[in-house]
Amino acid sequence: MKNLKKTRRIQILAVAGVALALSTALIGYGMRDGINFFRAPSQVLAEPPKPGEVFRLGGLVETGTLVRGQGEEITFKVTDGGASVPVKFTGVLPDLFGEGKGMVGTGEMQGETFIAREILAKHDENYMPKEVTDALKEQGVYRDPAKPEG
Repeated sequence: MKNLKKTRRIQILAVAGVALALSTALIGYGMRDGINFFRAPSQVLAEPPKPGEVFRLGGLVETGTLVRGQGEEITFKVTDGGASVPVKFTGVLPDLFGEGKGMVGTGEMQGETFIAREILAKHDENYMPKEVTDALKEQGVYRDPAKPEG
C-alpha cells in the first residue's frame, strides 16, 4: 500500500513537471513576435538590425523633414541629436504628432529607411516616453520641460 502511494505521488509530480515545461514553451512561442526592443537612431546606425526584425524607433521628429506625400504617406526623419534615421509611414498620424516632438514608431528597416507600422506621439506637453528621454540624455541633448531655459 505504501509503495502504491509513493508511485502515485511520483507520477503526479512528473505529469505536473511536464505540464509546466510545456506551458512555459507555449508561452515563449506565443510571445516571440510580441517583444519589440527600443532603439534610438544612433543605436540603429551603429548596430543595424537584422533584415525583417521588428523594433521600436524613438526620438524627436527633425524640424524641416516632415513631408506629406500622396494619400496617407508621410516621410520624416527621427533624431536623437547624434544621428537621424529617415522614416516612412502610411496611415493617420496622432493629433499631437509634429516637428520637434517626441515619437516612438514600431516597424522595420528596409535599406536605410525605417518603415513604420505604428506611430505614437507624446500625449501632453511634458510627457516623453522613458526610452526616448534616456536616449536623448545619452546624446546630451535632453531638455527638461519643467525647468525654464536660461
